[in-house]
Amino acid sequence: MKTLKLLLLLVVLPLFNSCGLKPISSEYTFVKTDIDHVNIDELGDGNVLIYSGANILHTVDNTARLNVWIDNIPLGQIRPSEYAILNFKPKAYQFKLLHIDFVNMKSEHTVEIDKNTKVIMIKPTVTSNKLEVTNQLPPKFEKYKYAEKR
Repeated sequence: MKTLKLLLLLVVLPLFNSCGLKPISSEYTFVKTDIDHVNIDELGDGNVLIYSGANILHTVDNTARLNVWIDNIPLGQIRPSEYAILNFKPKAYQFKLLHIDFVNMKSEHTVEIDKNTKVIMIKPTVTSNKLEVTNQLPPKFEKYKYAEKR
C-alpha cells in the first residue's frame, strides 16, 4: 500500500509542475509604486492597476500564471497576488491572456480605457480566462506585491 501511494505521488507531482507557464519579457514601462501608497483615488486618468484574481484552485496546481499582451505588445507574466500599474491613453485596447492547464488556454478581450478606468482584474478559469474592469482593489490587497519584470 505504501509503495502504491509513493508511485501515485511520483506520477501526480510532475503533472502539477507541467502546468508551469514560462514568463514573457515585458516591453512596457511599469508605473513604480509602493504598496503602502496604492490608493484607489490616485488611480484613473490613465493610471490603471491590473491584478491577478486567481483563486486557490489555480494556485495549487500551478496554473495561475497569466501571460498578458496588450495590443500585441507583451506586458509580461502576472502571478497570483501580483499587480502592475500602467499608464494608458484613452482608447480601446486588445488584451490577450494565456495560461496553461494541460493545454494552452487563450482568450482575447477588448477593453475601453477612459479617465474613469482604475482597476482591471484578470484570472484563469477552467475553460478560458476572465478579464473584468472592477474599479475596486481586491480583498486583502495588502498581501499583493508588485509584479517583477521577468
